[in-house]
Amino acid sequence: WWVVLANDSRRMAREESERQTQLLQQEVDAHQRTDRALQAAKERAENANQAKTRYVAGMAHELRTPLTSILGYAQLLLRSEQLPPRAREGVATMQQSGQHMHALIDGLLDLARIEAGRLRLEQVPLHFPGFIDALVRMVRPQAEAKGLWFRTETRGRVPTWVRADAKRLRQILINLLGNAIRFTDQGGITLRVDCQSDVVRFDVEDTGIGIAPQDQERIFMPFERGSAGRRATTTGTGLGLAITQMLTVLMGGELTLRSAPGQGSTFSARLYLREIALPAEQASRHTQPERTISGYLGPRLTLLVVDDQPVHRQLLAGRLIPLGFTVREAASGRECLEVVAEQRPDAVLLDLSMDDLTGWETARLLRQRHTAQELPIVIVSADLFENQQEHLEEAACQAFVGKPVLDSELLDALAHVLSLEWTEHEYRMPVIAAPAPTLADTSPLPPELYQDLSQLARLGNASGVRQLIEAAMLTQPQLQTTLKALARHAERYDFNAFLEALRTVGAAEEPASDEP
Repeated sequence: WWVVLANDSRRMAREESERQTQLLQQEVDAHQRTDRALQAAKERAENANQAKTRYVAGMAHELRTPLTSILGYAQLLLRSEQLPPRAREGVATMQQSGQHMHALIDGLLDLARIEAGRLRLEQVPLHFPGFIDALVRMVRPQAEAKGLWFRTETRGRVPTWVRADAKRLRQILINLLGNAIRFTDQGGITLRVDCQSDVVRFDVEDTGIGIAPQDQERIFMPFERGSAGRRATTTGTGLGLAITQMLTVLMGGELTLRSAPGQGSTFSARLYLREIALPAEQASRHTQPERTISGYLGPRLTLLVVDDQPVHRQLLAGRLIPLGFTVREAASGRECLEVVAEQRPDAVLLDLSMDDLTGWETARLLRQRHTAQELPIVIVSADLFENQQEHLEEAACQAFVGKPVLDSELLDALAHVLSLEWTEHEYRMPVIAAPAPTLADTSPLPPELYQDLSQLARLGNASGVRQLIEAAMLTQPQLQTTLKALARHAERYDFNAFLEALRTVGAAEEPASDEP
């Protein structure tokens, strides 16, 4: 009996062990299937993310192509001295709208790059007081156009030079200030800069509609807006705050929000900006006043513009020929090689996206025949890429200029690769230097001139104000003392003082639009 019982016990134990082993194996198999499914889902998500990034990059390139023409011709038209003031204002608006669209395209690209972990910061010396001053000059007219006041406050010792990515820092602050202006209808905006050692906190405080508690996390998500944003008459993309927070974190900082409905909002960006010292020569170069370049010293140079789009070639030629360059054109990589073989230019401006040979292929073929010293190559393209400097060095190219082409970037690149010394002159309003005219005993302005100057100043249209004052000085010399006093404020881009002076001068007959 004991033997039978022992055998039964061993059999039952073996069966139970086998059953538990089978269950354990089933559990292991289930975990393996789950792991494979998760891995496959991860790969699909990564592939989808890469596809999205490629799609956004491709779409951005397609949008940049016509945008290059719009902004390019707007810049050329604004250079014309024959453009009437009202037409100039329209072209300036077109340029501003194009620049806004360009910023939206860059925002989409930035979002895709940040999500893919491919956005790199470019830390360069930044003149901090000049940076803040330029930012205020850019934003203040937008606030005043809505009838809002705009204040700036600084706390602590403001550093002269810091090391920072100026483009990304400007993007963060413009996004915050733009939102504050957009959602504020009464009161105003305060930009507070608090400097403590190498840590700078930027507070953007508004007296706007505020943000509901349930929206204060959602507004930092891509393509999300709070309930106030959905009711706003001017809609946005829902990308600004998401990108702002991502950039702030990428720069090693933090972005916080304090807000309540009906009590306004305060966004605070806290960033590490290391103070640096620059040699006097380099510092003076960074802080030179804005000038108009009229040419360069030395013999006449020849530039070869290579682009398969005739409009883009014409735009570059239209900018370079007035500066004294001889410009030749090539519509393809092969034509570029033929032109260079026929007569070598002093430098090549080379697009990347062409049908027969890409810009990189063309550059490699050029380098087989000419050294960088013999033939500098500047890449001019709407194709933006990571590790830009590494790509340029691999292809032995000397500089990169993005499309839409900005005059400052183009001229900086040419000065670098050709060692140019520009001949330049500061644009001056026709204002005598001494003694400074005052508003005492000045003549009131004609109503139409008063209205036009007031409108242009509220829009922050400095070029329009200058043109109108110059024209009025020629046609109404009896107003020169008044106009010279106003011109001093316009020359400094101080539109607050300009509008105050304009109200002091008054109009011969008070315009209806300025009546309370």
